[in-house]
Amino acid sequence: MPAGTKKRRSWLRVATAALALALGAMSGAGATDPRPPFAEWLQGLRADARLAGIRDATFDRALAGVEPIPRVIELDRRQPEFTLTFREYMDRVVPPARVEKGRQRLNENRRLLDEISAKYGVQGRFLVAFWGVETDFGRQTGGFPVVAALATLAYDGRRSAYFRKELIFALEIVERGHVTPERMIGSWAGAMGQAQFMPSSFRSYAIDHDGDGRIDLWNSRPDVLASAANYLKRSGWKGDETWGRPVNLPEGFDPRLTGTGVVKTLAEWSALGIARADGTPLSARPLKASVVRAEGDKGPAFLVYDNYRTILKWNRSTFFAIAVGSLADLIGDG
Repeated sequence: MPAGTKKRRSWLRVATAALALALGAMSGAGATDPRPPFAEWLQGLRADARLAGIRDATFDRALAGVEPIPRVIELDRRQPEFTLTFREYMDRVVPPARVEKGRQRLNENRRLLDEISAKYGVQGRFLVAFWGVETDFGRQTGGFPVVAALATLAYDGRRSAYFRKELIFALEIVERGHVTPERMIGSWAGAMGQAQFMPSSFRSYAIDHDGDGRIDLWNSRPDVLASAANYLKRSGWKGDETWGRPVNLPEGFDPRLTGTGVVKTLAEWSALGIARADGTPLSARPLKASVVRAEGDKGPAFLVYDNYRTILKWNRSTFFAIAVGSLADLIGDG
């Protein structure tokens, strides 16, 4: 065999091997999964559950037949195909139909909301707004078994420590008799009920307002609304203030003054040329506020107060916080 032919064949074997390795890496073929088999992993979880006071009987019932759910992993990995603009988001989350429904829910539950507001210091219109934005007033609470979804994410490894804790908390909720595993339905990430509480939030803030001995965030409006109010109160809500308001910025407004890190009095913002959206002067109340833009350094401008920051503790999304506040304003007194 000529020397040149040998070299060409040798090069071809090397190139073919390199290509095979590259394709294997892209497909994950040949990769060693560091995780133990799921059944073995569950036994480790059982040990943690016992330390948390969860009986084996509860553990066995909650996790009977549970296997990782591929759809949960797909949703966790999926990147949005596009990003909604602020206007598109508001049109989707605060449509006129939801405003009208919010007014109806406020009127239907006025006595309950007044009672909860008096106890926790959170205005009823805001409780209804959170309820509406999160689950369309209980209509869209998710369709995944929470225990199985959390087990999937805890086993997956990407954020395993966080979801393992949430899974243990979910098992504690079952152990205490608040809900059966079969009825513990929520989002793919484990948010539950009409208030979309994660198990850790349920553990810290959920309230048995109707006094039936268990907390039901799926079917009990008193428990749902009181739990939301308790969360907000303990997160710093101020019942004598609103969340913010849309404003007009003067031409040439310094963008370095936007963001929740810059706080000034209303009088100071007024002196810088900021007015309400309708052109009238800002309130004379001695409140401190920040200027935020809906889309970073562009989009509609809002002057926001401490309650806006509290909304962000619920969900750290500017769009979400503005949507809740705007829906509350549109609902008004019903």
